[in-house]
Amino acid sequence: MCGIVGAILAAGGKVDLERAVASLHHRGPDDNGLWQEGQAALGFVRLSIIDLSAYGHQPMHSPDGRYVIIFNGEIYNFRELRQELEAAGERFHGHSDTEILLRVFMREGLEKCLAKLRGMFAFAVWDRQERTLSIARDRLGVKPLVYAETSRGILFASEIQALFALDPELPRNPDFQALDHFLTFQYIPAPMSGFAAIRKLPPAHAMVIKDGRIARIFKYWDLDLTRRSTLSFGDACDALRTHFLEATKLRLVSDVPLGAFLSGGIDSSITVAAMARLGASPLKTFSIGFEDERFNELPQAKEIARHLGSDHNEMMVKADAVGIMPSMIDHLGEPLADNSVMPTFYVSQFARSQVTVALTGDGGDEVFAGYRRFYQIRRAEWLARRGLTPLWRGLRRSTIAIEGRLRASRRGRRFPASRADEILGMQGREAYKHLLAFFPDADKDRMITPELREAMGVASTTAYLEDHFDSSGEDVLNRYLKLDMTTYLPEDILFKVDVTSMANSLECRSPFLDHKLIEFAAGLPGHYKLSPAGRHKHILKEAFKDWLPRDFMDRPKKGFSVPLSRWLKDDLSGMLRDVLVDKRVLAPWFRQDLVERTVNEHLSGAASHSSRLWPLLVLALWVERFRVPV
Repeated sequence: MCGIVGAILAAGGKVDLERAVASLHHRGPDDNGLWQEGQAALGFVRLSIIDLSAYGHQPMHSPDGRYVIIFNGEIYNFRELRQELEAAGERFHGHSDTEILLRVFMREGLEKCLAKLRGMFAFAVWDRQERTLSIARDRLGVKPLVYAETSRGILFASEIQALFALDPELPRNPDFQALDHFLTFQYIPAPMSGFAAIRKLPPAHAMVIKDGRIARIFKYWDLDLTRRSTLSFGDACDALRTHFLEATKLRLVSDVPLGAFLSGGIDSSITVAAMARLGASPLKTFSIGFEDERFNELPQAKEIARHLGSDHNEMMVKADAVGIMPSMIDHLGEPLADNSVMPTFYVSQFARSQVTVALTGDGGDEVFAGYRRFYQIRRAEWLARRGLTPLWRGLRRSTIAIEGRLRASRRGRRFPASRADEILGMQGREAYKHLLAFFPDADKDRMITPELREAMGVASTTAYLEDHFDSSGEDVLNRYLKLDMTTYLPEDILFKVDVTSMANSLECRSPFLDHKLIEFAAGLPGHYKLSPAGRHKHILKEAFKDWLPRDFMDRPKKGFSVPLSRWLKDDLSGMLRDVLVDKRVLAPWFRQDLVERTVNEHLSGAASHSSRLWPLLVLALWVERFRVPV
């Protein structure tokens, strides 16, 4: 696991490669390297995981000297690929996966090389003969890659801050369309970034730079929703266990200490159970908890650890949110308002005190329908196809009215009483966006200034979901699962985990993100994953129920979150007032009267506005930390 940075320079162009490499030290504290020749400049920092010797050093040259590679990630099938290469006559100096990747690239070329890889990666290969740079990012988007086209050349890196270190003159003007997406989704989707001058290479994409310009960007992998499995439910459960054990086994290869996050939820518990069955020893697990019992899963994690016999480590977090927020903004490089950034940072920091690699359960919710919105959108589309939406709307209106008369806690509720009610008047991706939105369109338009709306232009948030929606398959649920896997999963979940773990020099791996496992799951009928009765992760719970305690699978889902409302009212109240009220950082973009009213109501306890204030705080801190012109 590493950090990479580089440039293909224009005539007379210069970059500060040494400073850029230094800015990525947290991603690779064990080694670093710089290489420059003519227009090509490549830099690297290394977190040593496989082959701790000097043979794993980068930038790495091919035996004939033609190719130079920098690589961030893990190629999980590198042993299998090595055997194929040795059978073809190749000989190796060390046993790193970087050396294997470079030889496959040499022999096969970019596209065939990518088809052979099973892993998480972002890499760049410079062809000294053809003077061509090939860059690629893994299928699911686990590892990040940002780039910029400037008059001084084409720059690229693992993190945005490294681009500014590489070229301090890189413009910092915001991408207003990206900010529109941020307010809706709490993340900024590729290829956009928070900055107009910086782009992100999307997951499963590769880029070729020739003659100092981007010659080609192409997608090399996609899920095929037309492929349908004929397995019975029982046989599918058996196959799922086999796939998951294989994916986990590949991720246990390490020359440094390895452990796992254990939240007490289903996905991390299944991951640790698979590690135990595969004989991982020592089996170290790490959990964090909060004093607020609504967010504390330590008892559940401890129960699973006892059941599986892990060497369990737990820590109660007294969050220093004020202390870590600025540094998190620096590492993220752009606004991301997922508040689980903080617990993910803390558990990464805790795990790093004992291990260098941690397995996680990331991806389980997106692959196996773990979120309630999947049930809500499936129901809404089922009603719409049968012309039953008006009838259901009437039933909901009557039910809510009756509940208001019979139950004191429901008194005063009116239809529509929830997002699921509100989408009954919407269609398709507009409805799904409304289920996801942190700032629904009406609220957003009410709060932003006319100047910001003009700068944002015509809203394209629904079009973004439409662009990623695959209507080729017949199964409604699988279509929305793929939508989440190509939007929310890489742009929010995986980005968050990469940044927070690498900020602590920790590598995270998840068996649920194995592309072969995902291809298998995508072929299963939707009702295997979300039962007709609404049981989320149905096949996952049935396939692995014998591995975990009785009745564990159907406990309520908590999610990996923090007591945000209280933190904003207490720990972060000073920061909130400072940037949003006293400094008025966002006044050119948001109506200051509404911002101050929202802050005051929250801090006084008159109302809870954490879902509005958190994105605004993150945005304001980003503007300050990166000196973004507003």
